[in-house]
Amino acid sequence: MDTLLLARLQFAATASVHFLFVAVTLGLVTLLVGMQTAWVVTGNHRWERLTRFWGQLYVINYVLGIATGIVMEFQFGLNWSGLSRYVGNVFGAPLAIETLVAFFLESTFLGMWIFGWHRLRRGVHLALLYGVAITAYASAFWIMVANSWLQNPVGYEVRDGVAHLTDFPALLTNPALGMALGHVLSAALLTGGLLMAAISAWHLNRRTTDHALFRTSLRIGLVTAALAITLVQGFGFAQFGPVGGVQPTKFGGNPEADALIADWTARFGPGDYLPPALSNVGLGFMILIGFALGLLWLLVPLLWRDWIIRLRFPLWLLMLALPLPFVALILGWIAREVGRHPWVAYGLLPVDQAVSPVSPWLMASSLVGFTLLLGTLAVTNWVLLARHAARGAADPALGRRPAQPPADDSRPEPAFA
Repeated sequence: MDTLLLARLQFAATASVHFLFVAVTLGLVTLLVGMQTAWVVTGNHRWERLTRFWGQLYVINYVLGIATGIVMEFQFGLNWSGLSRYVGNVFGAPLAIETLVAFFLESTFLGMWIFGWHRLRRGVHLALLYGVAITAYASAFWIMVANSWLQNPVGYEVRDGVAHLTDFPALLTNPALGMALGHVLSAALLTGGLLMAAISAWHLNRRTTDHALFRTSLRIGLVTAALAITLVQGFGFAQFGPVGGVQPTKFGGNPEADALIADWTARFGPGDYLPPALSNVGLGFMILIGFALGLLWLLVPLLWRDWIIRLRFPLWLLMLALPLPFVALILGWIAREVGRHPWVAYGLLPVDQAVSPVSPWLMASSLVGFTLLLGTLAVTNWVLLARHAARGAADPALGRRPAQPPADDSRPEPAFA
């Protein structure tokens, strides 16, 4: 067994599964902000019911997503000690900010939002949800700052065989950051919108008693997904220009890539410095899914006079399309991460120098253990989401008014003369 291959498989499993949770979290929290804002502004309790129902699904996904994130954090110290040692001074800075500022604040705001129903004023309670959304986006931003540095190292210098951060603003203006961040955030909106539309379509197809409620969420989800897929396509294709500049070997076959490979051969020795075909295969299928999801715009006019519900087959199309954004997320992650192979930090640290010097059997054991754990968390998440989604919005546990305490009958009975 090859330790490097096992380490890469383990990181691929943990990162891809965690990424699916993150996309649902970012997408749903954005929609929740809109629905709860509508409730506070209009006072219409329909918006309160929608916020409670979709908020409950959001909380389930968030809690289990934290567990997958904790598992992923073990990767760097357990399997990639070379990465931590060589570029930890640079790569660790945005990760530390994400953990200490964004993640902890997000969890605090979310906890106060969950337990603040009917205890806080509506404006304060809404502000907490805005805090959750802002810190969630901040968390995604700092993660992408760290990842973009691995794609295109900037603002550093190597001293004593270790990379040191010399220009922090350069991390924030990295050419590999802007379009990639927009692509990830719009993909999350697409995922959250299509999830909302598909679940609403399922309820409407069953002729639920909450027809008006799920009709509203169907409209919100479908319009959000249609707008988001346009952004996904725009940010996605825009990356071909910057990526070609900062990673000329990702697509190969150009003079700049040939010159760079010659330089690497002189510095690091002979080797295969072109990424495997797997990255481009995943990219091709992701583009096909993106074009297919662009057909969501054909369903938007059917919202007029509820034709989308009367015809019924568009509801089935939405339900069948639900897995597509999740598949595209994994394929996009493969294209981005595998595309810089054989580098962990592009042109700076080869993958074989970043892996930890552990035995193949120990690496295989951790691979099996983490894969089983992540699989269990993923299956549990989808079972809980499906179960609570199927129950409908009649009375979700989230935001339910606390029961009145029973009358105190322990007082002594009055004495009668």
